[in-house]
Amino acid sequence: MAYTKRAYCEHVAIRVKDLDWHVRFFREVLGMDLRDGSQAPRQVWTVGGVQLIADPDFAGPEGRLAHLGIMVEDADAVLREAKAWGVTELPQGPNWLALPGGLNVEVLQATGSSVADALAIDPRA
Repeated sequence: MAYTKRAYCEHVAIRVKDLDWHVRFFREVLGMDLRDGSQAPRQVWTVGGVQLIADPDFAGPEGRLAHLGIMVEDADAVLREAKAWGVTELPQGPNWLALPGGLNVEVLQATGSSVADALAIDPRA
């Protein structure tokens, strides 16, 4: 049975070579404030759904996607459905999923009507 509730992408996690440069760019050019940070691994989250993770050894031409954080109305139902699809659980915990092709998804349980509230916003209106 397919998941019948709703969800939205709460954050996109990107590995970047120079975290400090990216933090300054997101603040000073895009006007995105920080909401949180941690030191192990060194990373920050912006208000607006971007997670930047320091990866000084990264040598690619652009940032590298680490995972998608998906806010859902019923995490237990999503995880049951994912298991039926044969998705692999990651070492970070049962709400971390490895999809075929390498995409990683962090399933986050929403509170109250936060998913409906977020989806009701029309940023292009």
